[in-house]
Amino acid sequence: MPFISKIERQSDYHLFPSTTPIVIDNGASYFRIGWAGETEPRVIFRNIVQRPRHKATGETVTIVGDHDPALLRYFDCTRSGPRSAFDSNVVYQFEIMEYILDFAFDRLGANGSRIDHPVLITECACNPVQSRSKMAELLFETYGVPSVAFGVDAAFSYKYNQQLGVCGKDGLALCPGFTTTHVIPFIDGEPVYKGSCRTNIGGYHITDYLKQLLLLKYPHHMARFTWEKVEDLKMEHCYIAQDYFSEVRLFQKGDKEAEDKTRCWQLPWIPPPTEEPPSEEEIARKAAIKERQGQRLREMAEAKRSSRINELENELHGLEFLLQQLEHVEEHNIPSFLSETGYVSKQEIESAVQKVTQSLRKAKGEPKGDQVEAEEKTDPATNERFPLINIPDNMLTPEQLKEKRRQLFLKTTSEGRQRAKQKRFESELERERKNQQDEEKRLENPELYLEQLRAKYKDLSEKVEQRKRLKTNGNHTNGNNFSGGVGRGERLNAAQRERMRLLTTAAFDRGKGEDTFGARDEDWQLYKLMSKDNDDDDEGPDQDEAEMARLSLRLQELDPTFVPKSEIVTSQPVEVPRLRPLTKEDFQILLGVERFRCPEILFRPNWIAVDQAGLDEMTGVSIRRLSPVGQEVEERLTNSIFITGGSCLYPGMSKRLVAGIRMIRPCGSPIRVVKASDPVLDAWRGAAAYATAPQFLTQTFSRTDYYEKGEDWLRRYQLRYTL
Repeated sequence: MPFISKIERQSDYHLFPSTTPIVIDNGASYFRIGWAGETEPRVIFRNIVQRPRHKATGETVTIVGDHDPALLRYFDCTRSGPRSAFDSNVVYQFEIMEYILDFAFDRLGANGSRIDHPVLITECACNPVQSRSKMAELLFETYGVPSVAFGVDAAFSYKYNQQLGVCGKDGLALCPGFTTTHVIPFIDGEPVYKGSCRTNIGGYHITDYLKQLLLLKYPHHMARFTWEKVEDLKMEHCYIAQDYFSEVRLFQKGDKEAEDKTRCWQLPWIPPPTEEPPSEEEIARKAAIKERQGQRLREMAEAKRSSRINELENELHGLEFLLQQLEHVEEHNIPSFLSETGYVSKQEIESAVQKVTQSLRKAKGEPKGDQVEAEEKTDPATNERFPLINIPDNMLTPEQLKEKRRQLFLKTTSEGRQRAKQKRFESELERERKNQQDEEKRLENPELYLEQLRAKYKDLSEKVEQRKRLKTNGNHTNGNNFSGGVGRGERLNAAQRERMRLLTTAAFDRGKGEDTFGARDEDWQLYKLMSKDNDDDDEGPDQDEAEMARLSLRLQELDPTFVPKSEIVTSQPVEVPRLRPLTKEDFQILLGVERFRCPEILFRPNWIAVDQAGLDEMTGVSIRRLSPVGQEVEERLTNSIFITGGSCLYPGMSKRLVAGIRMIRPCGSPIRVVKASDPVLDAWRGAAAYATAPQFLTQTFSRTDYYEKGEDWLRRYQLRYTL
């Protein structure tokens, strides 16, 4: 399967003899490979593997280590994220480890899958035998390596700096790595693993903690905080505080010193184009355009109204002419004459004349005329339909009295229908007149008309809300315009209070003696008073709500952005749209407390729910595990505390360790903390220098030994670092 990488392939692999060892620093973060005796590794890449599919061909491609992010747009990475062969600091995914070794040997320049050079590979302290056995099996079976040696990376770094005079033969090696932190004591130049200890805290946890803090602080810039970028921010800006709580109080005060320690990361930002205010000529030009548009709309409306009036007048003249012709037609010829006109009877033509006349008056905006008054007059056939109405009761028989009551009921019902019809007609005319006036006002000045509509709608809505609030809480206020809790009586309107008064009075009058309510006809008048339509107070709210609904519909027609009050959810806060334009400060990431809060977990792992010892406590644990070694040996150990690994590069690490270790050691104990010359590459350089020694081959085991002795021999295998 093809590899994707921007690392160039070495071309001098065949120039090295087969006796030259290949040195591999197999770290959880980075993989380094090179030749023994050199000062720099040939190939360095991240120790991860990703296997996405190509979007076009569907082919699975292996991406090892660093790659060009621009290539990922051609691949589907949703189902295959970056994977590591490590669990903490132990290799357990050897399928991924095989991809990494394939890529490493290929970049080193090896042709084919067979490696004819001895291999020195690093591992963690106290590596499990199962992991070491699987790694030996992979190297022997897959690559045909002639011999293999395993060594601890922190021990190689310690021995390399010991040769440089940085640390002594006796000391403590602190190695805060990518996922774990180790402390290994050295006595007479050799590591004593029974005194070593480990904490599952490293650079990975610091980066993850910093990423979480930034995502909580700047959630709108979530896509910017990639793992690689947060790793760069950590290595560039984080430091170790000498006293964490004093440093926090310093940032709480927010004085000049805190501002000096705050770092700013400016994200890409393009300022919006500045818009100049329109000139007076532009304003006048736009006003003239609006005026012309309004005049054109008024002319169009007037032309439409005139056309409608002409059509109705022509239709009315035609119907009147038809009625005039119908008067001169003989009665037996009327059906044949009407069949040609499309009407059935003369009454239908008169009804059509009446409808056209009403439509014409509506179009002209005229008030009700003789036609409406004629409808109010009593039908001439009324007397014929109800002959008993005007006859006195003493002149009628009992059967005729029943018929007279029925005729009175029918006449009253008919007149009620007529009055309701007349009322509807008048309200329709009034509505048409108001609409006509509103349209004329709108055409004269659309902006002023819309503003007046909004103001009227606002006043009505406030009035209705106030009435509802008073109806719910009562008409009593506490002087601050806040409604207070009152009795039910104050929440009733006038009609309801009148009904309650009548009931209370009747009950009081009848409660003194025997209950004889209903024995007299006058008692039943109380129900008439109670059921009387005297809810005058309720007519106002109904009219206001109807007018509010009319204004709402009108505003929705004229203003698309208008939202009625009923559609606004009052139980949830309405999100106010961002009106302020984004500025340069909105794209700045400020690193203040996060600079020292994230590396602090190396000393306080319980902050991220890891119940283990910190860096300073681990030295005391390691020394106690060595006891009894004598006070002189303990002083030599604390006098050469060596720190290596990528996580010891934070400023202030050495001083913080000195202060922390001094608190757990006896008073007067010599404490000296030294840092590796290159904490990142010294492990590989120490291994490369160790592999050049003539006695190196005596510390390896061959493929033949592996086949003969097997895994049990690997259990007893121990590398000596002093040759």
